[in-house]
Amino acid sequence: MSLKSERRGIHVDQSELLCKKGCGYYGNSAWQGFCSKCWREEYHKARQKQIQEDWELAERLQREEEEAFASSQSSQGAQSLTFSKFEEKKTNEKTRKVTTVKKFFSASSRVGSKKAEIPEAKAPSPSINRQTSIETDRVSKEFIEFLKTYHKTGQEIYKQTKLFLEAMHYKRELSIEEQSEFTQDFYQNVAERMQTRGKVPPERVEKIMDQIEKYIMTRLYKHVFCPETTDDEKKDLAIQKRIRALHWVTPQMLCVPVNEEIPEVSDMVVKAITDIIEMDSKRVPRDKLACITKCSKHIFNAIRITKNEPASADDFLPTLIYIVLKGNPPRLQSNIQYITRFCNPSRLMTGEDGYYFTNLCCAVAFIEKLDAQSLNLSQEDFDRYMSGQTSPRKQESEAWSPDACLGVKQMYKNLDLLSQLNERQERIMSEAKKLEKDLIDWTDGITKEVQDIVEKYPLEIKPPNQPLAAIDSENVENDKLPPPLQPQVYAG
Repeated sequence: MSLKSERRGIHVDQSELLCKKGCGYYGNSAWQGFCSKCWREEYHKARQKQIQEDWELAERLQREEEEAFASSQSSQGAQSLTFSKFEEKKTNEKTRKVTTVKKFFSASSRVGSKKAEIPEAKAPSPSINRQTSIETDRVSKEFIEFLKTYHKTGQEIYKQTKLFLEAMHYKRELSIEEQSEFTQDFYQNVAERMQTRGKVPPERVEKIMDQIEKYIMTRLYKHVFCPETTDDEKKDLAIQKRIRALHWVTPQMLCVPVNEEIPEVSDMVVKAITDIIEMDSKRVPRDKLACITKCSKHIFNAIRITKNEPASADDFLPTLIYIVLKGNPPRLQSNIQYITRFCNPSRLMTGEDGYYFTNLCCAVAFIEKLDAQSLNLSQEDFDRYMSGQTSPRKQESEAWSPDACLGVKQMYKNLDLLSQLNERQERIMSEAKKLEKDLIDWTDGITKEVQDIVEKYPLEIKPPNQPLAAIDSENVENDKLPPPLQPQVYAG
């Protein structure tokens, strides 16, 4: 099928990447379009509103209970209950209700009571333990050496970091969202403390925050990445299956301005795919973001070399979608969620890291919702491609330029021939299965007919007849018979 020459390119307005509250920072679909800062503000407002409503409900229920209690006591003539005892009971009931509400909405109140109930995590293999221990020790030494240059401020930072890790150890039974919120609060408090009390310059604050993130997330990685309490793994499998089903999507369908026949461009595409796949091997959110940034820069270079001009944002997003489809990165959703939950929020709100990460989230969302209209295809062709019944083929007239490499042409001809042979083989296999079924049905039919005949005309086996007796068997006097005549010769 020939592709239509006029295509609607994948276009995302840059304003759509920003926070919908209008603060100027980059938004994120995981935060409902808000940036990290605005999302936390909205979340706290909603939480405070919910807490206030629950307090009002608890007070109303308490008043109703007290009124019911007072009316029942008066109706029963319980005047003997002294005022002091009534006040004592009222105070106890109120304290119990307030404590219950506080326990429900306070994460820290559950830590002490469940300290000894924390379930032991499944022990990984010894080799993984050794590898993790070596990396953790190395990062710890680097962090201590880094903080030595800041003297008293460094000591305070190290103390706060150790307290945070101890607190996180007792918060493992909490939901991953609560752990993420606790981590983001820690980032914000440490940064504000360095700026207000330590008078640390902003550029140094950012550098220190990167080291803090590296230190704490290296230690927490195995507990907070793709935890069993979330559906991250389910989302990973769903997006992987989706990408595998879209293996037939070509660069032309996405309007990707990249010519992979140019060796340098092909190298850039391979490097971009390698970087996006390598993201899963990193443990620190900042390192995962660095892989996304390197991948994006390789994409921009590939577009620039192909077009001989600087790449635009409208060219970048379709190419990023194509790279994700071609690379199918492992645990893609888990990595995105991990970065969103535990990365230093300042990196996601501003800078090139935040821009590229936001585009990656848009690319994944586009792939999840990809349909026939997105690729300018008919629904019938889209369904056939998705089911694997056929795949789009290149047309010689519009696929190759006169200067195209002969080897590449021959390769695609061979691929087309293999595709045709594959279709023929599928037809032969289908016919062979049909013939096999017909033979089985014919055999069953013959067997049934034979059985019907045997049942209708059963075979009767008669006993054998008595053997015939000799002619003279009843002659008991055969011994008195004369001997047989002998021939005689007469001389004439």
